[in-house]
Amino acid sequence: MSPILGAEFIEALRIGVGFLWTAAWAIIMGLVITSLVQVYVSKERMATVLGEGDVAGVTKATLFGAASSGCSFGAVAIGKGLFKKGAHVVTFLAFMFASTNLIVELGLMILILLGWEFLVAELLGGLILIAVMAVIVHLTLPETLFEQVRKELNRRDNDHGVSEDPTCGMEGKDEYSIVTDGGETLRFCSEGCMETYQQQVASNGDWRDELRSWGGWYKVANQYRKEWSMLYKDVIAGFLISGFVIVFVPQWVWNTLFLQGDGLLVSAENAVMGVAIAVISFVGSMGNVPFAVALWGGGVSFAGVIAFVYADLITVPVLNVYRKYYGWKVMLYILGVFFVTMAFTGFLMEQLFDALGIVPDLAGGMTASEQTYFELNYTFYLNLVAFALSGFLLYVYRRGLGAPGRYRDPVCGMRTDEDGPSTTHEGETYHFCSTACKRSFEESPEEFATVDPVVSASHDHNHDHH
Repeated sequence: MSPILGAEFIEALRIGVGFLWTAAWAIIMGLVITSLVQVYVSKERMATVLGEGDVAGVTKATLFGAASSGCSFGAVAIGKGLFKKGAHVVTFLAFMFASTNLIVELGLMILILLGWEFLVAELLGGLILIAVMAVIVHLTLPETLFEQVRKELNRRDNDHGVSEDPTCGMEGKDEYSIVTDGGETLRFCSEGCMETYQQQVASNGDWRDELRSWGGWYKVANQYRKEWSMLYKDVIAGFLISGFVIVFVPQWVWNTLFLQGDGLLVSAENAVMGVAIAVISFVGSMGNVPFAVALWGGGVSFAGVIAFVYADLITVPVLNVYRKYYGWKVMLYILGVFFVTMAFTGFLMEQLFDALGIVPDLAGGMTASEQTYFELNYTFYLNLVAFALSGFLLYVYRRGLGAPGRYRDPVCGMRTDEDGPSTTHEGETYHFCSTACKRSFEESPEEFATVDPVVSASHDHNHDHH
């Protein structure tokens, strides 16, 4: 490697890691807030009230999505579950967009790396995009095709015994299953998700009481770990790629792809090209924000950059998931609807901000290469606080402080400890989470006595999630 190339490589790493350092506290605090919402706001209750594709249904889907995780693939998986259960196409598409574009951690990162103008455009534009998407879908929806796909999805999953994890929407597995009081078998993608569900069922106090106990903090720590396990690859890849794009992509490339100057045609072309670049970037979720910084530094217009940020749900890997779930025709329909709405909304945001005189001045700030990222300033101290909080949650999870007990309730599958109700049947002691479960067991012990009452000793707290 030549000295010049080596220096550029180091500079690319410095910028990428510098971006990550600058936004670390925002990502961590955002994920902690998301974890609290995920644990203490019942997504299941919200999902049951998603209506038809009317204003009320779209509003509920948007709120449901904003309170969910920020992983593109997780959003698509949950969207599939909603669609299978009968949700209108508009509502499950609105949910997916809100869960990847209207979440706390993304907003904080946009504010830190791109500025308040982009944050306003992200939030306001997100709502406008959902409204535009709803209109387009109502005008163009091939209802017969989607009903056929819905029936095929349910038939295919029923034939293969596939069921969705009720906590995250991923595909459940037989080895992680429990039987509810009503006799329904629930399957989870991992033991971590199964624990999350059990903890939600077992929760009998309000969130203030929960957070005064180790059990409440264990729930948050478990959810925080799951959020990171879904996002860390996109986050790290996005920051590192942005550094290399800034250093190694010459200016003439941006000038060739994106028209320069003013006017409606330039704004429209930049918005379309911004979405097109997002499709082939392979960077989704929060990882596309630092990439957007590289585009902004390359002179791409406000419309092009914000349209790029919108478009994390139509990257090539995500499109491939649509194809696997719904087939080529529905995948192309979703691509077309999202592409048009994202490009149009990016164009509209630039026109609105230009009319208000608040389009940010690209020439007014330092370039990524000119910035000093590691110094004793507010970022350093906020990162210390954020890393300490993250370490605390990791400690709680690793030590299992407040984790469910070592015994398995044979009726509902929840984990419990020896302080709860118990009974003996054929020489075996069974422990229960409640007297209701104990009563159910005593009424028909032969139905439940096949469950091993002790959780496997091999269980630990280091479970991977999708």
